This record gives sequence, C-alpha cells and structure tokens, in this order.
Amino acid sequence: MTPFRPLPTDRAPRIAVLDDYMGVAHRLADWSRIERRAELTFLREAIPAGEMAARLAGYDALCLLRERSAFPNELLRALPNLSAIAATGRQNRTLDLDAARELGIAVMTTSGSGNGVYATVELAWGLVIALMRHLPQEAAAMRAGEWQTRLGNALYGRTIGLVGLGKLGGRMASIARAFGMEVLAWSPNLTPERAEAEGARFVSKTELLARADIVSLHLVLGPTTRGVIGAAELAAMKPGAILVNTARGPLVDTPALIESLRSGTLRGAGIDVFDHEPLPADAPIRSLPNALLTPHLGYSVEETFRAFYGETAENLENWLDGRPSRLAGA
Repeated sequence: MTPFRPLPTDRAPRIAVLDDYMGVAHRLADWSRIERRAELTFLREAIPAGEMAARLAGYDALCLLRERSAFPNELLRALPNLSAIAATGRQNRTLDLDAARELGIAVMTTSGSGNGVYATVELAWGLVIALMRHLPQEAAAMRAGEWQTRLGNALYGRTIGLVGLGKLGGRMASIARAFGMEVLAWSPNLTPERAEAEGARFVSKTELLARADIVSLHLVLGPTTRGVIGAAELAAMKPGAILVNTARGPLVDTPALIESLRSGTLRGAGIDVFDHEPLPADAPIRSLPNALLTPHLGYSVEETFRAFYGETAENLENWLDGRPSRLAGA
C-alpha cells in the first residue's frame, strides 16, 4: 500500500471546504481546533472543471460535499500538494478512489446523513404535491391578488410508478400507501418478491409507464440506468402524467424531457437533479412553465449537513494528528 503523503513541515496546512453554496458550513460544525492549526478556507462558488487544478493547487486537504465537484484521475494527479480528501457520505462516485490510493492521498468519509436520511424522499413528495395541486402557480396568483385560478387533483386513488425500489424507493412506497395510492415498481434488478416486501407490485417498465399517474425515479446512476427514461419512455407515459426525478439527472434524456413538456405530452415534471450542476442560467428547461425545478435540494437539509460537517471536522483533526479516520474502503 502506498504510504500517505505527509503534511507540510515548513508552514501550516491549507484546507479548503468546497462548494459551500449557501455559506452554511462554518456554522454547522466546530472548526475552531482546526483553525488553530491550519489555514481554513470556505469556497462558496462552483469551480469550473477546467480551473480546478489551478485554483486548488495550493491546498493540502479538500473537503467535498457529496458529488458536487468531480475528482477524476487526471485532476488528482495535477494536485501534488494534496494529502487528504475529507468526503461527505459513505460513497462518492465522482472521486477516483483507486487513483487517490495510488497517489497516497488519504480519503476520509462520514458515516451517514443523520436525521436527514429520508430528506430526498420528503422533497420528492413535495414536488409531487406541488405539481398535482399547482402550488407554485396558486402562490404566485395570491401575491398578484387573485383567488383560485386552477383546479388540482388528489393523490388518493391514484397510481404511482417507482423506478427503483431501494432504501429511498421503499420509503416512497410506504408514504404512497398512506396516501391511499396504488404502488407499481420496476427496476433492472427488481424481483416480484422484493417489490411485494415493500408494499409495491412489480410490473414491466412498459406497464408502469402506461398506468402511472406519477413516475418517480430512485435509481443509482450507472451504465444500465443512464437514459433509462428516454424519448420512447416519455411517449409511453400515461397522458397527463407527471415525472419526478430526485435521483440523478442523466437517468432522463433531458432534450426528450424538454420536448415532452413543451408538447404537453407530460403534464409536468419536478426535477431536482441535472446533467450539469449548477444548472446554467440559460438552460432551456428553466423557461418551461410546467417544469418545477429545485437546485439539488434532496439531501440539502440542516440535519444532513450537521452530520456531514461534524464528522468531517473530526476527520480533519485526526488527519492533522497523523491518524486519518473513517478511511474509504477500510
């Protein structure tokens, strides 16, 4: 095993907390012991991929918030001072862990997301209800002095199709049953027995799309799931249905989704995740009135961030002591 790169001996270590978009990281953990021993910087803006190497070259340790910034092999090799990465969550699919190990970079993780474990599910249901009851439009109408401009729909008696029935999909199913909904489920590896255990009925993807009033995605992004909802799938959805994606942007073919929303094939879409984040200001989907967009808020709640940053601060302190903790893959 390659030994870890050493800390600098001629100066204080330099640490950057990346992608602190809302400027909350400093108040959600006790960084004081680290600040007494290192230069700590909180970076709020997203750094373009082409500028990462130059902007981060002076840092000895980097703190990552989930997968907001990618660290592939070539970027890690362009950061010769980098000794440690403090990543939040148990997994980071945009970090080349094998390259980090080869280079002697200590990669530390956190154990979980605290009481925010189901925050993404809660947001998904918020998007569903907002779309079904036209909440953004009605709220805007109220500010304009209007009263009752659109008629919405109830969830009771409707059918939800869950594409993916893991931890979050299973939670979606239990809430759907509480609403009095029929729950259909499909994923590439789902079995009828597993679906039944979660209170759902396993069906083919074709049947799910044809029958569901709401289709909600809860898959991990991978080679077999990228583009799992494309033009053909969108065309096969029930007329007047809505699509909700709080999982990963590339699960859905974005140009096909935009066309379905523009044509009215889809009644609406609630989207929290995008192919490129932050979503560019001129992205066409931003202008669609039947697209309810949120800026990847799924896991972004105070409970999750307190758990993430609290353990990150502990990891960094241990790294400064020469004993990095919660090592990835250990």
